[in-house]
Amino acid sequence: MQTEDNAYYLPLGNSRYRSTIHAQGAWNPQEQHMAPASGILVRELEAFAPRPDLRMASISFDILGLIPGGEFLVECKTLRPGKTIELVQAELIAEGRVAVRATAWRLQKSDTAAVAGLGDIPMPELAQALGAEQMTAWEGGYIRSLEFRALAGLLPGRGQVWLHTEHEMVAGEETSDLVRLIGLVDTANGVAPRIDPGEGKYVYPNTNLSIQLYREPRGQWLGLDTSVTFGNDGIGLTSSVLNDEEGPFGRAEQILTIRATQS
Repeated sequence: MQTEDNAYYLPLGNSRYRSTIHAQGAWNPQEQHMAPASGILVRELEAFAPRPDLRMASISFDILGLIPGGEFLVECKTLRPGKTIELVQAELIAEGRVAVRATAWRLQKSDTAAVAGLGDIPMPELAQALGAEQMTAWEGGYIRSLEFRALAGLLPGRGQVWLHTEHEMVAGEETSDLVRLIGLVDTANGVAPRIDPGEGKYVYPNTNLSIQLYREPRGQWLGLDTSVTFGNDGIGLTSSVLNDEEGPFGRAEQILTIRATQS
């Protein structure tokens, strides 16, 4: 029997799903959080025309409006076929419109261990992190579904946080490491906010999410080494180095629209 207790989505068949309370957004209780929404899109792309010789290396999500809670459909297609490089797309369609569009480059895998090198600095290990009580300022079922552990020095606009969820992406289905960890990345915009969301003076949602993966992620914990920049004309940027317990595996960027809610 399917249950909402431990999953973000219930499968309805034929790439249709219904979101549970655990996918609820932070800005609006009627919408889905972009983090699990990106996870379910990657889950569909992972299953779409799989190629064992290729892997997803770059994933770009465009948020085309509010992501409604409830039932939705995911449609996938190949935009650019190729022997060693291909571009695939997934769209989350709810209430008659596309709410999120994801495009992913799949690149050919080969053995490059002889020239491998790391430019990003690894985060301190999970054992050094403590609780992150400041995350309780955020609303919504998705945030309540997470466990946070912050490293020392967490400040407005800059910080390092480990996070984890016990929930599966889809009820009755084991979640792959890729889907689990990518389904947490959008949380980056909330782990070191420049403005406390509880103050209610500004909102700063992201309109996109771009993820570059120079290594396949593994494990259950995502480390976010995050910096948040607010410009002076209503636009900001959240940038993160992505870590698992083996070290850095990629980067993420989120462009922000910063809006005053009070005069």
